[in-house]
Parts: sequence; structure tokens; C-alpha cells
Amino acid sequence: MKHTYYIHGMTCSGCRDHVEETLSQVDGVSKVTVDLTKGEASIEMDSHIPIEVFQNALKDLGGRYSIDTHREHREDGGANKTNKLVDAGTGTFYCPMHCEGDKTYNKAGDCPVCGMDLVEEQSLSSSSVQQWTCPMHPEVVQDHAGSCPICGMDLVPKQPDLSSEEKTYKKLLKKFWIASFFTLPIFLIAMSEMIPNNPLYEITEQKYWNWIQFALSLPVVFYATWMFFERAYRSIKTWNLNMFTLIGIGAGVAWIFSVIGMLFPEVFPDQFKTHSGAVHVYFEAATVILTLVLLGQLLEARAHSKTNSAVKELLKLAPNKASKIIDGEEVEVGIDSIKPNDILKVKPGDKIPVDGVIMEGTTSIDESMITGEPIPVNKSVNDKVSSGTINGNQSFLMKAEKVGSDTLLSQIIHMVNDASRSRAPIQNLADRVSGYFVPAVVVISILTFIIWAIWGPEPSYVFALVNAIAVLIIACPCALGLATPMSVMVGVGKGAQNGVLIKNAEALEKMNKIDTLIIDKTGTITEGKPTVEAIGTFSDEITKEEVLQYIVSINTHSEHPLAEATVKYGKERRIEILKAEEFTAVTGKGVDAIINGEKVFLGNEKLMEHADAEIKTEMIAQAKTYQKQGKTVSFLAINKRVVGFVVIGDKIKETSASAIGLLQAKGINVIMLTGDNYHTAQAVAKELNMTNFKANMLPEAKLREVEHLQREGRVVAMAGDGINDAPALAKSDVGIAMGTGTDVAINSAMITLVKGDLHGIVKARNLSDSVMKNIKQNLFFALIYNTLGVPIAAGVLYPFFGILLSPMIAALAMSFSSVSVIGNALRLRTINI
Repeated sequence: MKHTYYIHGMTCSGCRDHVEETLSQVDGVSKVTVDLTKGEASIEMDSHIPIEVFQNALKDLGGRYSIDTHREHREDGGANKTNKLVDAGTGTFYCPMHCEGDKTYNKAGDCPVCGMDLVEEQSLSSSSVQQWTCPMHPEVVQDHAGSCPICGMDLVPKQPDLSSEEKTYKKLLKKFWIASFFTLPIFLIAMSEMIPNNPLYEITEQKYWNWIQFALSLPVVFYATWMFFERAYRSIKTWNLNMFTLIGIGAGVAWIFSVIGMLFPEVFPDQFKTHSGAVHVYFEAATVILTLVLLGQLLEARAHSKTNSAVKELLKLAPNKASKIIDGEEVEVGIDSIKPNDILKVKPGDKIPVDGVIMEGTTSIDESMITGEPIPVNKSVNDKVSSGTINGNQSFLMKAEKVGSDTLLSQIIHMVNDASRSRAPIQNLADRVSGYFVPAVVVISILTFIIWAIWGPEPSYVFALVNAIAVLIIACPCALGLATPMSVMVGVGKGAQNGVLIKNAEALEKMNKIDTLIIDKTGTITEGKPTVEAIGTFSDEITKEEVLQYIVSINTHSEHPLAEATVKYGKERRIEILKAEEFTAVTGKGVDAIINGEKVFLGNEKLMEHADAEIKTEMIAQAKTYQKQGKTVSFLAINKRVVGFVVIGDKIKETSASAIGLLQAKGINVIMLTGDNYHTAQAVAKELNMTNFKANMLPEAKLREVEHLQREGRVVAMAGDGINDAPALAKSDVGIAMGTGTDVAINSAMITLVKGDLHGIVKARNLSDSVMKNIKQNLFFALIYNTLGVPIAAGVLYPFFGILLSPMIAALAMSFSSVSVIGNALRLRTINI
């Protein structure tokens, strides 16, 4: 049996591992899966185990975690998702290493687990709307130009507030210059000892120069870099050991040693002293290390700002103003004041303000910023337009349909942000290594000190201290932690710029492993814009007009694309619509209703069987003629008698054949599953040079096919756009929804293609390949750096080559290790998918 419980108290992947391991050791438990994001534990057991047993097991972890059958009440209504640091705040901040899953904060700060600066999520907000203010009275703010009601001065555009990243960068830059200003003279004083007959000692004795170094180090340690020690203390207190644990211990030991040596020189052996009797101090090592780490943080903050550049570019697409038609007059309004059904005028070169439909006029629209396609798209009356896209050289009127957070642009930004914060399965490897990394480095540092103190050359204790500090400083667990999320963040943004929306990092990783792709026909291979090509009758008792009248009347209640095509066709011919009652949609078969007291069925052959309406041989032959041309034929039955049919054509997308060919060239087995009949499916497959297809597939049949392929060991992706595709999309390893499809299909999928083009699947595969390659490169760089750096810092090369690594060089190497990982991830911005 299997039960799901709620776990309280988890904050990071380490917590999740502790809980998972502890619960797994309970007698009778066969499998435990803990989800950090949801705060849930799924426990499989041979027989029911009382919850008290699990509660007692978790108590052994120090009472930090608890397990229950209900969610903990949280102020924000979530479970382990949002942790509010303060009562107020407007931004959303998260850890770039995803230490706590998708947990977010509403104020800038540093991660309580890894200590890194939190990153601000980029999103649309009212702050993006241009506002005007008075230079004399800043409290006066309005969304349009004018004069100040207090002093009469012209209002000026209000300058936007600095982003969190810019504030962090400026704060670090200020501290870096202060640290550099005081560290440089300390470094010069220390290095002067290498000069024969040190001229500084002619001015005053070495012990006084030590006091000067001490005084100069105070602003560096207690102001510019004090945050490193705060993070180190917090990491030890919570036992979330991280990079700052090592920096705090290493630099702290060097500085404290120097202070004690300066105050109490008599307690140290002679090998720690210079010829003047003063203890050799390491203020320069401590301050240079801290300053170089600060430099690394500064460069990292600058690099971080580029990893979400794709979202920033999308944000720039959001217009500030729109021209609204009010009582026949054109009025400029702020974007926030637009409501659904408002009529807007879009002029040449303007950005489309919100999502809507063209009411009057024709134009061409540049949608490249959303779909990735450079060729402008021609639009006319009743065509959809999206916020942020750019109008061509003709004006048009549009009706607003989706505004604010409901627009496609807002949804894309929201999806990119969510995906950027999600964890890829490959990150579990880095998490497992990181869990043991810091304690292992501390142990290696202690062993380094012991080995050098016992077997090292004179002054052995000096060598021991310096090399132990170098080991602590050169190790960089954050490079390992950043390897995956940085690549995911940049990759997801790159996908969004090319019309490929990734729901989470897992989808990006799985897409790389796909060997089988299942695609639907209507709306996926075809354009999804069906048109009525013929109406037929099987009886002299009913005319074609009457057949069309029944078809249009029953289809007015259906949302299926084929139904919409028939209704549009009927309205163009001004067919009178009859009242349809007790309407029912039979998924994968058709529809039925009662019209004029008669039971009416409209659908495929399976629906006719369901209605006990016999389709005669000559009827099948007549339908087959159209089906062999790739058309869809729906039969009309009244009171169990088939009386007519409708022929609907849906043009194959121009890009379908080339996209399928490219996917097959990558070794992917492409299979078409359609609810249409065999002859129509065969005609479409033949045109696309496909040999694998199945027809007459109901939703449950598509689902069974996905399950069958998965049992064979295939990694299956499913692409579709309709409600009938939703079960298979959800069951497949990677569900791919066409952006032109239904909300149900999109919600069931892990990847959404904005343009609804099969070439988007090719882009998704290429993107996945590039991101996974980049992640593996980052993991290799991080692992090889630490694998080589720690032993070199420990002094393994000294017996052979006489090479030792200064703690300052180690600090420089450590500072640039994370930056190199981020820099490699940024290369994804330039790839061509």
C-alpha cells in the first residue's frame, strides 16, 4: 500500500535527503519518495504503519522535522514554497543554486543554505508603466504628462527604480573599492619583507608595522567583507555547510592567528617568529583572500544579470500606452486601464498592447520576439494578435480579450520564471556530492596541517598553517551547485525567445533522451483550420440545405475545430439555426442532441455504431473517395438512419514534412495517432513519407499506445493540441502542446510550442541537446577544478617540483571558478536552435 504524508521543517535538498533516508529505514517500508517542493512524502509499505512510528523516527533528527496527514497552515497559503523574510516586499527572490527547491522570498538577501545572494525574479508589474512626477514635489505621481497641481511645473518622466541585481552590484562594488583601498597598503607592507634590507624597518620596527596592518584590516574584515563571516556562522549554526563556511574558517583563522601573534608573541614557537622576535602575521593573506572573494562575488553578480537576459528582453516588449476608442474618439491610456472588450487602435510600428482579435483592417505583424520566426505574419479581421508583437505599416482596430497577467506575453514570462527555478534530475548528482564536500574539505585541511607539522620542512608549523588555509580557500562547492541551474536558466530563456516554452527543467533533460515521438494529426500536422468542402445526402427525402441545417444546429454547442468550421460555413450561407436540446459530446466519436423532437447524431463510423445507425456499402464507398484525399467525413444520422454527410478538409502545414524528416534524421521514431479514419490517415502519412501511423484512435487508445511503448523501454514524447490528447500528453515522458490548441492540452504538457509548428519540436530537441551538453561541461569543470585544486593546495606537488600554492592564489582561483561556470552557461545565448 501507498500513503502520502506532509513533511514540515524541510528547507533544502539536504533536509529532503535526511528525511528520505530516515523514513526508508523504518521496518516495513519498501520505498520512500520525498518531494521538497510540495513538502510531501510518498511512502510505500508492506502493511499499514501507524504515523506515530514515522514521527518517532524523525524525532531522532533533533526534532527539526515533523510528519502529519495535513498541511501546515502558512500565512502565504503554500506548503514549503514561499518563505517570507519580512512583512512587506514587492519582489520575488530565489536562490540561484535552488538549494530550497522553488522556495522564494519577498526581500533581497542571501540564501540561508548556501549563503549566496538571492536573485530577483523578473516580472511584469505596474512599475513597468511610464509615470510622471514633479521635480519639486515627488509625491505627485500620475500616468500621463501634465503640470503639477501644487506648483504648476511641467511633470517629468519618473526614473525607474534600480533592480535588485543593480542594487546588489553597486553595493558590492562600493565594498570592493573600500576593501581594495585598505588591502593594498597591507599587501605592500607584507611584500616589502622580500626586499633586502627592508627600507620600512628603517622607519620603525616590524611589530609596529604589524599594528598598522591590523588597523588597516579592520575596515576590510568588519565592514567590507563581514557578510562572509555572518554567512559562515549561520552555516555552522544550521549545519548547512557551504562555500562561506570554508572562507570564514580559512580567512578567520589567518586573521585571528595574526592578532594573537601580535598581542602574545611569547606563546608561539620560534619558527613562527622573524629574526626581530615578532610573530609573522597573515593580515595580508586574510585581507587579500577576502577582497578576492569579494571580487568573485562582484563578477558573479554581474554575470547573474545576464543569465535571465531573455526574460528582460521579453519585459521590454510590454508597451506602456495604448490608443483606446471612447465614444468614437481616440484617447491615449495607460496599459493598466485596459479592460476586456475595449476597442483599441494600433498604429503602424506600435506594439500590440494586449491580446485580442482584429475587428477592422489588415496588416502584417512581426511576431519574432515570441515565435522566433523572422517573417512577419499577415493578419486580417477575426485573426488573433498578441501583446508585445509589433504592427507593420497599416493601422487596425482590435478588441481586447486578455489583459494584464492573462496575456500570452505575461504567461510566457511566468512560465520561464517557474522553469528557471525548477530542478533538473541531473542536479541530484551535484547535490549528493555537495552534501559531503565541505566536511571532506575541512577534514583534508586538518590532515594537511597535521602532515606538514609532523613531516614538513622547517618552519613546519608555518607550512602547515599556510597550506591548510589554502585547502580551505581553493575549494569551491558553489561552482558545483551552479553548474546545472545556470544552464537551465539560460536555456529556458533561449527557448522562450524561439517560441519553445519549457514548463520545468525535468522536461528539458528528458527531451534529450526521447527516442519516440507520437504526433496527432488535426492541429499538429495540419493547420487546425478546417474548412467545409462538400455537403452530401443519402436520401431524396432530405436536401443538402437541410443536412447542413441539422449539422450547423447541433455543432453550435460544440467547441471542436471541425464543428466551428461547419458553423462558420452555415452562417456564411445564412442557414437558420434550429434549437438543439440535450446536447452530448462523445469524445473521439462525435456529438448528439435532440432537434425538433428527433434524435440527431453527427460523427464518425464509431458514433454511427453507437447510435445503431447502419452505414450502407455505397455510403462507405462514397465517403472513402474523399478520405483517400486526406479529407475527414462526418456522417449525419436522424432517428437511427444515416441521411447525409459533411466533408471537411484541413491543409497540411508547409513545415510538417521537413520537420518530421529532421526528427527522423536524429533517430527519433515518429508515429502519427489520429482519431480520423484509416484512409484519411493513410493519405496524410503518404504525403509526409511516414510509415508509422494508427487511425481510429480514441483518447484511451492513444493513452494505451503511450503506455505500451513505455513498457517496451521507449522514452516517449507526445505532441497534440486537443482535449482528446490530454491523457496521452500527461502520461508521456514529455508532453508537447501546440500553442494554438486547447488550454487542457497546454496544461497537460511539459513543453508548449507558441507557434504550434512541428519545427518547434526540432528546436526543443536541439535546445535540450545543447543544455545537457553545457550542464555536463559545467559539472566536469567544477569537479575537475576541485579534484585538482584541493590536492595542489595541500602541497602534493612540493616533494616533486617544490611547488606550493599561496592562499591568495587559491582565493583568486576560487573566486573565478564560479564565474567560469556562469560564463560557460552564458554561451547558450549564442547557440542556433
